[in-house]
Amino acid sequence: MELELEPLRLPSDNERPFVIAGPCSAESEEQVMNTARQLKELGCHNFRAGVWKPRTKPGGFEGHGEKALPWMKQVKDETGMLVATEVATPEHVELALKYGIDILWVGARTSANPFAVQALADSLKGVDVPVFVKNPINPDLELWIGALERLNAAGVKRLGAIHRGFSSYDKKIYRNLPMWQIPIELRRRYPQLPLINDPSHIGGRRELIAPLSQQAMDLGFDGLIVEAHCTPDEAWSDARQQVTPDVLDYILSLLVIRDESVSTEGITQLRHQIDELDNQLMDLLAKRMRVCREIGQYKKEHNMTVLQTNRYNEILSKRGAQGSLCGMAADFVAHVFEQIHEESVRQQIEIINK
Repeated sequence: MELELEPLRLPSDNERPFVIAGPCSAESEEQVMNTARQLKELGCHNFRAGVWKPRTKPGGFEGHGEKALPWMKQVKDETGMLVATEVATPEHVELALKYGIDILWVGARTSANPFAVQALADSLKGVDVPVFVKNPINPDLELWIGALERLNAAGVKRLGAIHRGFSSYDKKIYRNLPMWQIPIELRRRYPQLPLINDPSHIGGRRELIAPLSQQAMDLGFDGLIVEAHCTPDEAWSDARQQVTPDVLDYILSLLVIRDESVSTEGITQLRHQIDELDNQLMDLLAKRMRVCREIGQYKKEHNMTVLQTNRYNEILSKRGAQGSLCGMAADFVAHVFEQIHEESVRQQIEIINK
């Protein structure tokens, strides 16, 4: 399904990145206004704050709800910034629009639920407001696209996507794994869809915001949504991943924005080399699969099982070590050969069952 999109028309000093910044939660009128005034002085045009805060477990601060919306309206009236907040139910949408919220976003927990997304889409029919959709908690590109399609089918044409990373049981460096290949594939399918990065939620720690923001820019993302708080260490939610407006301004000043549209003769020649090497890879894979099919025929004739575990382990170990010697990550090489082996097994099963 093609998305019918219109420009978001969000204010920014630069074409890329546009920035949406503000605290994780709207905690008090003083905190909201203090943070907003600092961000405005530093040139921010788009202010964000959580009014409704879905928490993993009950008992934490879950937002003030409607009580906080007049504070957001005050930010808009006093500073001229656009204001943004998360919505998860039709009632949230109704209240947000009532108080003049300019930008809405759908959170990761909501985008994972087609019923909830459809309810939001129905409540937004006939409303011209920018809506960003965060990726679902789990790495499911089709679910992410489905949420965008539901909103678009309801008439929401000023759409954008927020990459906030994906939950994992095994948390090492990041709070949420970036899994950059998923937003990259989303960009490939929908090149006109604005794509912004949420380094605060991916990193989970303020020291990771800068490198994640730079990586997003290097990958051609259009903007950033970053959590900034006047006193981040005292924040009522997600304190570790918030920075002061001054620190955010410093991070943004260091970003290197590369032009993704420039094409030179040198890089064109290198891309031709890549194309030729890819053709050679495909030819080698085809030859390898042909040998695998011959092995499958041999196994069929000799009543052997398709899966030979010792041989599979030998391939993974040998090729992983070989990859390391060639300057590639062993995990990457192992993953490649896992996929090759899976296809080999599939083809051999077809032969045995004929």
